[in-house]
Amino acid sequence: MDRQRRAVVKGLAATSFTALTACGGSSSSSSPSAGESDSGVVNGDSVRVPAVAFNHGVASGDPLPDRVILWTRVTPTDALARDVENVPVRVTVARDRDMREPVGQINTSTGPDRDFCVKVDVTGLRPDTWYYYQFTVGNAKSGVGRTRTFPNTTMPAERARFAVVSCSNYAYGLFSVYKAVSEQADLDFILHLGDYIYEYGPGEYGDFPGRDPLPAYEIIELSDYRQRHAQYKTDANLQAVHQQFPMICIWDDHESANDSYRDGAENHDEATEGGWSERRAAAVQAYFEWLPIREIGTERGRVWRKFQFGKLIDLFMLDTRLEGRDMQVSSPADPGRFDDQRRIMSEEQMSWLTRGLSDSSATWRMIGQQVMFAELNIVRTLDAARTLGMEDTSAFNGQLLSLNMDQWDGYVADRENILQTLAGERIGNTVIFTGDIHTSWANEVYADSGNLLENSLTAPLAAEFVTPSVTSPGFPEQIAGIAEAAVQLANPHMKYVELKSPGFILVDVTMERTQAEFLYVQSISSADNLGMINPDMTKVVGVDSGNSRIYEDRPRSEPRAVRTALFHPPVRQVVS
Repeated sequence: MDRQRRAVVKGLAATSFTALTACGGSSSSSSPSAGESDSGVVNGDSVRVPAVAFNHGVASGDPLPDRVILWTRVTPTDALARDVENVPVRVTVARDRDMREPVGQINTSTGPDRDFCVKVDVTGLRPDTWYYYQFTVGNAKSGVGRTRTFPNTTMPAERARFAVVSCSNYAYGLFSVYKAVSEQADLDFILHLGDYIYEYGPGEYGDFPGRDPLPAYEIIELSDYRQRHAQYKTDANLQAVHQQFPMICIWDDHESANDSYRDGAENHDEATEGGWSERRAAAVQAYFEWLPIREIGTERGRVWRKFQFGKLIDLFMLDTRLEGRDMQVSSPADPGRFDDQRRIMSEEQMSWLTRGLSDSSATWRMIGQQVMFAELNIVRTLDAARTLGMEDTSAFNGQLLSLNMDQWDGYVADRENILQTLAGERIGNTVIFTGDIHTSWANEVYADSGNLLENSLTAPLAAEFVTPSVTSPGFPEQIAGIAEAAVQLANPHMKYVELKSPGFILVDVTMERTQAEFLYVQSISSADNLGMINPDMTKVVGVDSGNSRIYEDRPRSEPRAVRTALFHPPVRQVVS
């Protein structure tokens, strides 16, 4: 090791570490020390260390300039879980993937009250820095994970690169998309926009062989949600994504129940499934136990929060699902959707968002949220479908109606509030990322999307990119093609629409432009094609700085093969 590198490592090793155990337990920081002894004790402590396995991988999330959440789950193997009260865990953070250059260690613990999940908020880190981490219980070691901190707000941060995913239904197919994402070696983070799990029982929404959901019924209670999260986390391709990159996530409806809102859900019957508040509380608790998400002060269950990637990006993550949403209206003809008291989020969250957009001095203002923001005119779309030769529009109409009133189209006043903020304060460079609907869209957002003539003469206020699903199904094959054409014919602000293929968005951000590259996998049913991208389907769209009109079909962005993949290489995945 040369003198300069020794000096860097020495400086890093002096970094001060503290940790908050978001899943409970105690924690402390310590300097690196020798490995655990065979006696079943830690550092002379008489507390017995149970034998465990790390069956659910490792994960990191919510990166800030000086901290990041690290996560794992330990599974007791020499005793029944109910007989294990406490498991002492050590977390080691290093600068290299072989863990030979440790910069700090943290002692914490876990137990059955948090489903043996381990979650620590590691602070005292350097900004814009890659780290590696590993969990240890006795002699058992987890796989090594890779994570990073964000540049601080005084840094120019010339470029960011991330993937956007949503809607990963275990029972509907293989997580080929997750494998493809994990093999993008140079991403800064993953943006997961919800439907990380699905609540249904076997055969209710997907019946892919060998992937029946557990438990074998619709999940309602805390133990059910925990078991479902645990099953998803056994998938090697999902583990690979978490192992390679930090994730910033929000929930959508299926983490609790389909088409959920503040006081209930379409897929919840209080007469047979108990009180909604209890089910919702169980879903929220399991989510915070099993995902690498930071709890905000004493606000249990809050997922709306802000991230800053240097001076380049201010990222606002929303909760348009559980935090303040009123019940969905039944149809676009319902005048209630125009009620100015109707909410998709609380007034507190709305004020936080609009104030944050107004105050932002970043090059780009980005919003990560659940449901489509841009207006979709159903009546015009159905007319266009008939014009294009769709004889029976009933199936198409059913697809549109099932999603449309759950979107911002059903909450017009709240959307108008945001549009007025963007227009009134001349806030530019706003990009919205959306999940939920298992399909791909690139939309220009106007103050009035229905005014076709005016919109041809004015500039859009923002752009919206809707990510395809990991596995959940889009439109039926037999109507997808005509449906895509009908949507764009009737809604000219929707510049790109693809309604049937699973995939993800690779986003490349510079000072000059934000580019969204829609990448689709060849198959979610063939194990031989796992992670393989179909290059013929790739679609490039984006917006230039100072102009929210969407461009199409420019060259794909170049990966950062040296800066990230070479100097901060991906971790070696554990082969089970």
